[in-house]
Amino acid sequence: MSDFNLTAPYGANKKKRIVGRGSSSGRGTTAGRGNKGQKARSGGKSYIGFEGGQMPLYRRVAKKGFTNFPFKKEYVILNVDALEQKYTDGEVVDKESLILKRLIKNTRESVKLLGNGELTKKLTVNVDKISASAKEKIEKAGGSIVQAQE
Repeated sequence: MSDFNLTAPYGANKKKRIVGRGSSSGRGTTAGRGNKGQKARSGGKSYIGFEGGQMPLYRRVAKKGFTNFPFKKEYVILNVDALEQKYTDGEVVDKESLILKRLIKNTRESVKLLGNGELTKKLTVNVDKISASAKEKIEKAGGSIVQAQE
């Protein structure tokens, strides 16, 4: 017996079920859709929360209170230890350099710097928000912060 005869376990490779190909296929006629009705027809779907024409629950229950969802601001969280690993002494930390170092994906993302980890390199930091502990660690290492709100 060779060590290189690899086979998938039983049941790992299943054949695709083909429906609606005649009565002898075992899945012909109604093709698993049942008899008649909206969902038996092509294009016959109903939306999530549909209750058969009855006023759905999410419309019956009154809106109450305030939601901040449309105004919510989300930040990409970065820690000081990520800057320690990716940056060299004297570099500028801004959105463009963060993209080049693959710490964020695009310039539209807002960045918040948190103070988890240690920083020994002198960096100039220009991001959207900086926590108090991160600010302290940057200044302690001899770095500076440019136009970050708190």
